Amino acid sequence: MNAPKIEPYLMFSGRCQEALEFYKSALHAEIGMVMRFRESPDQPPMPLPEEWNDKVMHSEFTIGESRIMASDGCPSAMEPIQGVMLSLTMPDEAAAKLTFATLVDGGEVLMPIGETFWSPCFGMVKDKFGVGWMITVPETQA
Repeated sequence: MNAPKIEPYLMFSGRCQEALEFYKSALHAEIGMVMRFRESPDQPPMPLPEEWNDKVMHSEFTIGESRIMASDGCPSAMEPIQGVMLSLTMPDEAAAKLTFATLVDGGEVLMPIGETFWSPCFGMVKDKFGVGWMITVPETQA
């Protein structure tokens, strides 16, 4: 039996396709499966407005070895993402700073990127979709 693993599932309140394209560009994410509501073999449990037919019912993308799933969600459940952050470990300070700058475009700095007692380079940002990111470079052992 495989060990359990946690895979985040993000809801984008109708902006999932835009988010997928952003993460593909900003984080070099590889987009896997994308299923639209109109492609579902079953009827949704609640009626959807016709303009939601082309919204993303389910998608998957990978960043490095991590898989993240995403959806537009449902029009009746348009709550913003709160209380969760994704931690993204970068190989070096230059990559961390570039990724931070890319993610903050249209978003908000929660903690400026810089040296901390636990990392040579760490910062927190909320991207334009409301997803919180902690960008970090692991401390090197001397």
